[in-house]
Amino acid sequence: MSSLPLGPLGPCVLEGAAVRLEPLRQTHGTGILAAADDPSIWRWMSKSLTDAAAVEEFIDSALRDEAAGRAYAFAVVSRSDGNVIGSTRYLDVDEANRGAEVGWTFYSRAAWGGAVNPESKLLLLRHAFEDWGAMRIALRTDSRNLHSQAAIRKLGARYEGLLRSHRLRRDGSVRDTVCFSVVREEWPSVRAGLLARLTNETP
Repeated sequence: MSSLPLGPLGPCVLEGAAVRLEPLRQTHGTGILAAADDPSIWRWMSKSLTDAAAVEEFIDSALRDEAAGRAYAFAVVSRSDGNVIGSTRYLDVDEANRGAEVGWTFYSRAAWGGAVNPESKLLLLRHAFEDWGAMRIALRTDSRNLHSQAAIRKLGARYEGLLRSHRLRRDGSVRDTVCFSVVREEWPSVRAGLLARLTNETP
């Protein structure tokens, strides 16, 4: 693997067997709103995208971050029917040190389980490590979000520690953040694990 960046991190289209990750645009707004209609999706998220105005601002904010090179957001599209089933992104992009975080991920409840999350993460991590030349990709979640922590561990990411009193939740309570990462040397084994999972998952 090259020690130098091979190409830009984003914006780009990433194609898999079950999903296609497209640069998030306002044309995805209706699909995002439909995918986001279950309140349980937002229990541990800093925002709730259950109304059109919130979705519009969510996408506008993502476009501002993209223009500044801070983040690259995607709409997650089902290849079986072309419907938007969620969103994910690279954030905290550090070009100089070839690092970023994968986060702000959500899927419609119907897409939970199966191939959607492991394939989305495979696409994001593979592009970051193999096309951009990443050294480190972080993944973070709320200390109370045990479902998300289990999903991140299942990807093969390593636990790094806890950021205490890291931010405020939407209800005003103080959130601790659990930190995981994948580094360049670990990527081949993480990739192999994700590919093995996908051979046994149903899209």
